[in-house]
Amino acid sequence: MAKESTKLIANNKKAYHDYFIEDTYEAGIVLHGTEVKSLRMGHCSVKEAFIRPDDGEIFVYQMHISPYEKGNIFNKDPLRPRKLLLHRNEINKIMGQVAVKGYTLVPLKVYFKGSLVKIEIGLGRGKKLYDKRQDIAKKDQRRETERDFKVKNLY
Repeated sequence: MAKESTKLIANNKKAYHDYFIEDTYEAGIVLHGTEVKSLRMGHCSVKEAFIRPDDGEIFVYQMHISPYEKGNIFNKDPLRPRKLLLHRNEINKIMGQVAVKGYTLVPLKVYFKGSLVKIEIGLGRGKKLYDKRQDIAKKDQRRETERDFKVKNLY
């Protein structure tokens, strides 16, 4: 069986800084032709994007896909809401957790899987300020130990 290739288009590193990501889902996106061409060129941003369920469907808002240069009249609005394609049981599970437990949906990354555009969404709980400080302290400590290890191995 052939191995599916994945090509990363956009990544949301800030999501891991602001949220505890507890579960991830892979979803397809409903796009138009010029949007796919723009994505192939790598023109996408998910930093300000957010995901919200609406009438039994899930949409991503504020995901910026730059207009394709040669698309002229066929270009769509770069910030239009885009429908996400998930199975019904996944949608029901997500909507239940968002409503009851106070979780939020965050786009983590956008990538090509074969010829299809996929988005990885995370079910996350917001971090408090002290949680962020603990994470920063852990990163600094790990970086310091790696630096010490590197210096010891040089001599």
